[in-house]
Amino acid sequence: MPGNPPFSQPDSAENHEEGEEEEEEIKDEKVREAKGQIKQVHKLVKRLSGEQVQIRVHDVKIKGNTRTKDSVIEAEVEEVKNAKTMQELVQAAAKANARLQSMGIFESATITLDAGPPELPDTANVIVEVQESDKPFSGDIGIFSKPEAHAWTVEGSLKSRNWLGYGETWDGTGTYGWDKTSEMSAGLHYPRFKGLPASLMARLSLLTDDWIKYSSYKERILGLSVGLDSDENHSLSYSLKWRSLTDPSHGASRAIRRQLGHSLISSVASSYKIDQRDSQLRPTRGFAFASKSEIAGIGPDSRLVRFVRQELDFRYAIPLGFYNAALNIGFSAGIILPWGKGFKDRSIPISDRFFMGGHSSPICNLRGPLSLLGFRSRGVGPTEARRDNSDSSKTDDASDSSGRDTLGGDIAVTSFADLSFDLPLKVLRDSGIHGHCFVCAGNLAILTGDYYRPFSFREFGSSFRSSAGAGIVIPTKLARIEINYCQILRQLDHDRAKRGIQFSFSS
Repeated sequence: MPGNPPFSQPDSAENHEEGEEEEEEIKDEKVREAKGQIKQVHKLVKRLSGEQVQIRVHDVKIKGNTRTKDSVIEAEVEEVKNAKTMQELVQAAAKANARLQSMGIFESATITLDAGPPELPDTANVIVEVQESDKPFSGDIGIFSKPEAHAWTVEGSLKSRNWLGYGETWDGTGTYGWDKTSEMSAGLHYPRFKGLPASLMARLSLLTDDWIKYSSYKERILGLSVGLDSDENHSLSYSLKWRSLTDPSHGASRAIRRQLGHSLISSVASSYKIDQRDSQLRPTRGFAFASKSEIAGIGPDSRLVRFVRQELDFRYAIPLGFYNAALNIGFSAGIILPWGKGFKDRSIPISDRFFMGGHSSPICNLRGPLSLLGFRSRGVGPTEARRDNSDSSKTDDASDSSGRDTLGGDIAVTSFADLSFDLPLKVLRDSGIHGHCFVCAGNLAILTGDYYRPFSFREFGSSFRSSAGAGIVIPTKLARIEINYCQILRQLDHDRAKRGIQFSFSS
C-alpha cells in the first residue's frame, strides 16, 4: 500500500513544534510592545496632569476632501494653530472636530495628533481626515406645535449642502398652519465667513399671520435678513421688512384701525445666550441666561418705524437631593420704547409689542416674557372693544367671543417656580416621565400712545396675574409634553383664562 515513509513523521512533528514556538515569540513580542505603549501613555497622562507640556503646531494636513475647499476646513481648525501647550492643543482639536461634525457636509471627521519632524522637537502635526457626504440634498417634513398661538403647523424643508465646495447650505422652507399662518423662505448659511469666528446667514421670507381671532388683524411681512452667528453664544443681524396690516372683518377696535396699512422696518439686533443646565427638557442643576437687544429705524427716512427693544431671560435649577427632585426658578422681562423726533406721541406697532399667554413651558422657553400657564394665547393685558359690525360674523367666524381686541404691552414681566420629582413607578422613571407642580405670575402694560400715563411700579406690581397647578411631564427627543391641571389664582377684567386640564408642547 502506498503511504508516507515512516521517517517523515518526526520531521513533521519537529516543524510543528518550531511553528508553535515562533507564534509564542510573536505573541510575547506583541505583549511587550503593548505594555511599552501603555507605560508611555501612562507616563504622558501623568505628565499632562502634573505640568503644562509646551508644544507648537508645525503643520495641519487635510485628507479626504474632494469637493470641499481646503480653506473651509482650515478655517474650522484655525484655533489649533494657536495652542501653546499639549493640553490646549487637545482641547482645541476636540472643539474643531465638533465644529466639523456640525457642518453637516461630512459623513465623518477625525483629527489626529502626530509628532512633528525629528529635527523640530516639541512640535506636532495635526492631521484632519474627512469623508464627504454623498447625499448633497436632504429634506424633511413634520407637524409642530405653535404654543403662543395655540395652533399646529406643517413644516417642510429642502436643503442642498456644499454645492460650491465652500461648506455652504442652501435651503428652502415652507410652513402652513391650522390658524391660516403660512411662511415661505429661502436662505444661505456660509461657515466661518472671511476668516471671522462666525457664520454668515442670509434669508428672504414671506410670512402671513392671522391674528383676527385675538386682535382683529392680518399681517403680511416680506423680509430680508443678514447676520453673523458665532459658534459660541453671540449673534448679530440686520433685517429689512415691509409689513402690511389689514382688517378683513371690518370690526377692529379703534386702536387697531389706527395701525392698519403699510410700514417699513430697518433694524439691527444682537443676542447673547448661555445655557449651562444639564438638560433643557428636565433641568436639575445649572443656569441659563439670554439677552436680546434690537434698535429699529436704521436709515435716513423719517417714515421708518423707530423703537428700541430689550429682552432678558434667566433660569436656575437647584437639585434637592431626594427623588431626583429639583427646583427651577425663572424670570423674564422685556421693554420696547419709541425713539426719534416726537417719540412721546408715537405708539409702538402692535406687531412689535409683547403678548402673554399660551401653553408653552416657561422652563424650555427662552424667548422673552411670553409664557403664563393657565391663560389663553394673547389672554393677558390691555384690551379694547371692537367696532359693532353686524356683518363681521360673515367674514370672521373665528373672532373672539369676548368682542375685544388684545393690544399687548410695551413692558412685560413673567416669573415662575417649578418643582419636579420622580414618580413612584419604576417603568415611569425609566422612561423619564415625572411629575411637577408650579406657580406662575406675569403682567404687562402699555407705555405709549393713547394709553400713555405715568408708570407706577406699585400699580404694575399690584396687577400681576398668577396661576398654579400640577401635572405629568413626558420628555421626548423632540419636545417636552406636559399634561397639567391649572388653577387661576388672580386675573383681571377681560383676561382670558382657563381653569382645568391643559396640554403643553415645548421644545
